[in-house]
Amino acid sequence: MPSSFDAVFVGAGQSGPFLAARLAERGQRVALIEKRWLGGTCVNDGCIPTKTLVASARAAWVARNAARWGVAIGGPVTVDMAAVKARKDRIVAESRGNLATWLGGLPSLEVIEGAARFVDPHTLRVGDRELTGARIFLNTGARPIIPPIPGLRAAPLLTSESIMDLDAVPPHLIVLGGSYIGLEFAQMYRRFGSAVTIVEKADRLIPREDPETSAEITAILAGEGIDILCSAEVVAVGHGAGELRVEVAAAGTARTITGSHLLVAIGRAPATTDLGLDAAGVAVDPRGYITTDDRLVTSVPHIWALGDVNGRGGFTHTSYDDFQVVAANLLDGADRRVSERIPIFGLYTDPPLGRCGITATEARTSGHRVLIGRRPMTRVGRARERDETAGSIQILVDADSRRILGAAILGIEGDEAIHTIVDIMYAGVPYTVLERAVHAHPTVSELIPTVLGSLQPL
Repeated sequence: MPSSFDAVFVGAGQSGPFLAARLAERGQRVALIEKRWLGGTCVNDGCIPTKTLVASARAAWVARNAARWGVAIGGPVTVDMAAVKARKDRIVAESRGNLATWLGGLPSLEVIEGAARFVDPHTLRVGDRELTGARIFLNTGARPIIPPIPGLRAAPLLTSESIMDLDAVPPHLIVLGGSYIGLEFAQMYRRFGSAVTIVEKADRLIPREDPETSAEITAILAGEGIDILCSAEVVAVGHGAGELRVEVAAAGTARTITGSHLLVAIGRAPATTDLGLDAAGVAVDPRGYITTDDRLVTSVPHIWALGDVNGRGGFTHTSYDDFQVVAANLLDGADRRVSERIPIFGLYTDPPLGRCGITATEARTSGHRVLIGRRPMTRVGRARERDETAGSIQILVDADSRRILGAAILGIEGDEAIHTIVDIMYAGVPYTVLERAVHAHPTVSELIPTVLGSLQPL
């Protein structure tokens, strides 16, 4: 006989556990099913471990470049990759353990290990056990895409998940994909000491960003010795004798790139194929993402889709906001909608990119009369003092409403300074409020009013 619950959660990423806990604290009987590890991608394969590795890579870079700041370091700088991995593993384990302790302390919440599959709209099977839920929440996340390139699946490839297991520095890392995930790993391993080659199918890196931003990031990475090949399509992959061979077609010519390791980082796909969604009547879009309304309800009224699996963000912060939207609507009598969210994210290369709202490319086709302000990071006192002046600040404004439409800060602490701008956007006030604000000196944020004071038509 099936076990009966008020709510069943499938997946324990950055939405499910927090909403499950809120419901359990209200006295509801809750089941939380996870087939791998608590915390989802962020805790185990994404934000926490990658940014831990980024911190180690930056320490190596600073040490090698210490003479820039008048500091002499005797002898060559080396990286103990086993120690780097051990530090990363320790931090991940702490995060996962804290989550397990918290959830385990909720008496009406049961954590169940295993893969879940729908039997009918209210019933899920996990192993030899069946569970029914009055409400069901899907938070299964996304997984790396492996494209159908001849020889690729037979090769000893790495993904953004499996590369976390490396405890030695690759002699030559080939990165297939020049977008956000690929660029972070490319710079990270270059700083650890690997030769790195990026192969990107589009005509430039991170093609979803403005060409100016793409060019600046390309220059930063190339300046660190990373080989970048764009407009290049991988047609085959071979391996043997400890070597990987990537056959590339670029500019009408064939080229073979040889390396020791291959990271496939061309994107991620929703983890929906094994859920048996047809049995529940849950609709998906052509890419496999679960379709939802503005309150994250699926095509079945008692089933919600949260996090990466719904295709409405793909970030830890958007997944957590999904929890907040649903919790507010179910438990707090609110009427929150996902469409109220302003896009924001960070690219954690060094220096980082912080971006919110729309890009200049999008603004040109938006129908708005747009003003733009732009300043190089060489104008920022904090950047000059740190001798890290790569990048720029760019802000877009609607000329009629005087509201900020979007911004990009590529440069030192850009991932933090961007919040100054997005908060003004959420407040719904004219850009002049921020233009007239007094910011502390010397900071990155202090240049934002200056940028807004020099707007020009886009």
